[in-house]
Amino acid sequence: MGNYLVAMEAAWLVRDVDAIDDAIGVAVSEAGKRLNSEDMDYVEVEVGATGCPACGEPFDSAFIAADTALVGLALEMEVFNADSEEHASRIAKSEVGGALRDVPLSVVDIVETEADDE
Repeated sequence: MGNYLVAMEAAWLVRDVDAIDDAIGVAVSEAGKRLNSEDMDYVEVEVGATGCPACGEPFDSAFIAADTALVGLALEMEVFNADSEEHASRIAKSEVGGALRDVPLSVVDIVETEADDE
């Protein structure tokens, strides 16, 4: 059994917003509140990054049209004692998906971490 750091991406809709920074703030705050209400404060939430198609430089993953924003959130959590990367992925999606109902969620990266020997 191993420990894994699972990185996920979520698509968060924010309505009635004019500025990208406001949309990002609302999305991160709302996601954090929903996770914390389920005692999941161990899940890291931040705005995702999207690469520019022209130059490749990353920029905040947010887009506004008609006063509605789509914000890409990056979520990370550590999964302990999983049988495999696939098992860790299923555990993470189940845990986070349960707290963030109706939010599209996908696993983007899984890294095996060292076990803490105490």
